[in-house]
Amino acid sequence: MISSVRGTVLSALGTTVVIEVGGVGLALQVTPSTALSVRVGEETRLTTTLVVREDSLTLFGFPTPEELAVFELLTGVTGVGPKSGLGVLAVLTPSQIAQAVSAEDDGVFRKVSGIGPKTAKLIVVSLAGKLGAFTGQAFVSQKAASPAASTAGSVQAALIGLGWSEKVAAQVVDETIAETPDAAELAVSAVLRLALARLGPAQHQTAGNRS
Repeated sequence: MISSVRGTVLSALGTTVVIEVGGVGLALQVTPSTALSVRVGEETRLTTTLVVREDSLTLFGFPTPEELAVFELLTGVTGVGPKSGLGVLAVLTPSQIAQAVSAEDDGVFRKVSGIGPKTAKLIVVSLAGKLGAFTGQAFVSQKAASPAASTAGSVQAALIGLGWSEKVAAQVVDETIAETPDAAELAVSAVLRLALARLGPAQHQTAGNRS
């Protein structure tokens, strides 16, 4: 089992990141936000799981062990394949998934491509009681928070997962949201890209510190 990959990023396009490890380029399937967060030519580390099929071996990569744990729980649900599981994590954070399951809200899962009403309900039923560890402070209630606040919470969690401190992540996200009038209408991946751009040269030093 390949539990993690660390090396130089060769390419990052769409939902595929190629990382060179020992002279070999490994292709990892990731969420769009993860692909946007890495930089070609820089070193990165992703927690991984290898999905074995009769005709393929596919490596899936995640910035945090929490995302991997939720991915494995999702793909353990009948009808949820690896692509659909990754699709859920592209839209929702682990804590948001946990909250939706706790609230028996299958509607959020129906918004994910490839997941129909029956599968969405099955996710809620199958994961009930299994996601208690992901309902902590990282969760921002979508019902209680504004769209911008929900986006801010997701981006902040992504930055923390990538190795930045909570203080730095919170500050950068607040500044990015404040200077982006249409932040509430932007996708989380777009706001994450703006936040990473704001970090600028500090990325190189930070990346080195977390390697």
